[in-house]
Amino acid sequence: MRTLSILFAISLAVSAPLAPADTAAPAAVRDGSHDFDFLYGKWRVHNRLLEKGADGTQAWQEFDATEDCRSLLDGLGNEDFYKTDHWKGFVGMSTRLYDPAHDQWSIYWTENDAAGVIETPPVVGSFKGNVGVFVNRHENGGKPYMVRYTWTVLGKDKARWEHAVSRDEGKTWGTDWTMDFTRTAD
Repeated sequence: MRTLSILFAISLAVSAPLAPADTAAPAAVRDGSHDFDFLYGKWRVHNRLLEKGADGTQAWQEFDATEDCRSLLDGLGNEDFYKTDHWKGFVGMSTRLYDPAHDQWSIYWTENDAAGVIETPPVVGSFKGNVGVFVNRHENGGKPYMVRYTWTVLGKDKARWEHAVSRDEGKTWGTDWTMDFTRTAD
């Protein structure tokens, strides 16, 4: 009987709600405002782009570009300019803005052949370690799809960006563009 009483007392103690500790510190909010610091400076960019031909076939095209990235808003944002001769006179621009309250980056894209229109909605996400994933829903001709950017920091002078699309709400993804970044002298 004594064993039963002890087990009963232990079960009550285990199931009793714990009182909140007065000394418990709130969980620290991660400061991701420096996640894209690795990208500041000038880069040579090797691209692999899956292009669709007029006959519907797809083939990987490889070409080079340059990119120049700088800080905005005291580090709460940055912008870069992407240039390539793959398309005559092409210039693209990313603007990245950090939201400290949600530890998320929003990445906006525009290019000189978009008549001054910024691609909306931006892809949104954050980094975990050296990998950042940024996603959002888009629509083309009334057909919904998702876009994902994945940034991988491969060291001080190397990085990789991947663009993927999903037409099934993120169950499967098809990568259609990769960029390998190598830092150049400023």
